Amino acid sequence: MIIYVVKQGDSIFQIARSFQIATQSIISLNELDQPENLVVGQALVIPSNQYVVQPGDTLYQIGQQFNVPYQEIAEASQIAVNAPLNPGQVLSIPERPKTRAFFNAYVEPVGDQVSPVLEQSARRRTRYLSYLAPFSYRVNRDGSLTAPPLNQFAEIADANRAALMMVVTNLEEGQFSRELGRLIVTDENIQNTLLDNIIQTAREFGFRDIHFDFEFLPPEVRENYNQFLRKAKERLSNEGLLLSTALAPKISAEQKGAWYEAHDYGAHGQIADFVVLMTYEWGYSGGPPMPVSPIGPVRQVVEYALTEMPSEKIFLGQNLYGYDWTLPYEPGGEYARALSPQQAIQLAREQNVAIEYDEEAEAPFFFYTDNQGRRHEVWFEDARSIQAKFDLVRELNLKGVSYWKLGLSFPQNWALINSEFNVVKEP
Repeated sequence: MIIYVVKQGDSIFQIARSFQIATQSIISLNELDQPENLVVGQALVIPSNQYVVQPGDTLYQIGQQFNVPYQEIAEASQIAVNAPLNPGQVLSIPERPKTRAFFNAYVEPVGDQVSPVLEQSARRRTRYLSYLAPFSYRVNRDGSLTAPPLNQFAEIADANRAALMMVVTNLEEGQFSRELGRLIVTDENIQNTLLDNIIQTAREFGFRDIHFDFEFLPPEVRENYNQFLRKAKERLSNEGLLLSTALAPKISAEQKGAWYEAHDYGAHGQIADFVVLMTYEWGYSGGPPMPVSPIGPVRQVVEYALTEMPSEKIFLGQNLYGYDWTLPYEPGGEYARALSPQQAIQLAREQNVAIEYDEEAEAPFFFYTDNQGRRHEVWFEDARSIQAKFDLVRELNLKGVSYWKLGLSFPQNWALINSEFNVVKEP
């Protein structure tokens, strides 16, 4: 599998000819809705490891294009590194060896039903997952649970040999509640009722992992949360269930802020079977325009986590979306609009603008002016940015990747998983 970035003047026919494959292979894999109208800067995944040299190509430039050392291309193609290239010459681009990894994705119904689009997304993508995580079971103040609509999720998970993850949250009236969180982790009667209900639900629907996503807890209940997790771990282990947690993206144990202080990386690393680091939302709907998950800050969080827990317990959190901000950004002003990677490409095409790439952040972006004369800035994900995260997972030997969330179209992500990983499935 090769990542190719569309250049000025490219056509789908020319690109296919350069890789000696059928145009339909590229169209299908990238789910191109207008293959005759590519966007400059658009990243395509190419199901080939052969490249036909074009006029003006050099070995170094080809290596830069495909993010592969030119010396490795020369070795794979059995040519000298300083050998002249001829148009029409076929080169071999080295394939990445497959790595064993786990993948999870949250799936969040909106309202009281699962939309056909969301269910179809789960049916298509769960083949690439180790876990499918309906979001979420909301804890009530008496320890009872309000369930999300599940529809066919259990059957979809079972058909694809994915474990069903039960996500339990302190969401109340659409927001993470500090007070509800405090009650859960400090009141033993509520805890006992809650754990009884969790175990009963897990038995009924076949959940294999219980995933606690308690956010914005008061800082002073940090140890109470740890104690609750120890208690939950003992009970869940007796039932043959795994326990996992979601962790805010910290870079130190002392990090201040409402999202961070009650999340104890060291304790979670000891107690939980695995954790999901929420390594996204640097760029968020209410904040200034910037990449949602820039590689530098993401790496900082993971490197801190590795000082507190083993790598095989860490899922790297990854967004399947981007944002469209209206400029100028004003705090408390208009919220950015969320959009999928496919929608971002469609928007760039409609606005007739090229997609740029921030090499430091490892993220694509573009600007445009709407029909009301307002300037916009868009950051999203593409094959290059997700490849950077996959490389980090490999480099640091992490457990895998956890996605927020299904239902957003990003075909290149799934194609790269299929090409580069052996997805671990339940026995």
